[in-house]
Amino acid sequence: MTALRFTQVDVFGSGEGEGVGYGTNGNPVAVVHGADGLDDEQLQRFARWTNLSETTFLLEPTTDEADYRLRIFTPSRELPFAGHPTLGSAHAWLEAGGVPRGDGSGESIVQECGAGLVTISRGERLAFSAPPLLRDGPLTDAELDHVVRVLRIERDDVVDSAWIDNGPGWVGVLLRDADAVLALRPDNAAFDGWEIGVVGPTAEGGDHDVEVRAFVPGDGIGEDPVTGSLNAGVGQWLAGRALPASYVAAQGTVLGRRGRVHVERRGDEVWVGGATHTTVRGEVSLGA
Repeated sequence: MTALRFTQVDVFGSGEGEGVGYGTNGNPVAVVHGADGLDDEQLQRFARWTNLSETTFLLEPTTDEADYRLRIFTPSRELPFAGHPTLGSAHAWLEAGGVPRGDGSGESIVQECGAGLVTISRGERLAFSAPPLLRDGPLTDAELDHVVRVLRIERDDVVDSAWIDNGPGWVGVLLRDADAVLALRPDNAAFDGWEIGVVGPTAEGGDHDVEVRAFVPGDGIGEDPVTGSLNAGVGQWLAGRALPASYVAAQGTVLGRRGRVHVERRGDEVWVGGATHTTVRGEVSLGA
């Protein structure tokens, strides 16, 4: 057995909510440090055991351009990219003494992952630059029929829809408002491996501009509490168009979370950020 440093980080928590401590109402990610000696089976087995939406493993980079390499696992598979694990792992890496190579300013971190190199900025909050979409564009009629069927809505309820896949396989659906998003009760048994994100604008005057929900029953978690990759895809699709160029998304409301995701379009780039807080520190024993 090998004892490795372990950090659990809450990502995108708002720090508000009755009976909820600061940094425990977003989406947790389990981070294992120094995992270079572990094989794929060990990584997947541990991710299945944590039973979180994602578990990550920090490794030495394979390129001089990156500060570290990250592998990201759901309980059932490896992902090339995911948003809240990216921010939570960067937080854990920095907390463990990681020093960005960069230009010497220390303001940017470069993560190597299955999707390539991802830049993370350090400012008021950690934020990542959304990677290029692997698939975009409109859905076919048959694809949209499947989406509305599993969401248990009508086609007239859909304001817009598109592929916004940056690794996990997202389809984005825009509804008329946040109430329509919160009212969804999808047929999880009918998804057939699809990962569907739904967004709707909120009324003015609150602390957020849109409501987001992420349905991923194929990964064994049903609905993801707060999802960086989905919000990145939504931002690339809608920020500065159907949504403001800079906005705050609420996610996790139906699950009793108060996730808040900050999305901002800067020219051709979309940045996704949020709060990160360590909730668990220790060691884990992993082996054959």
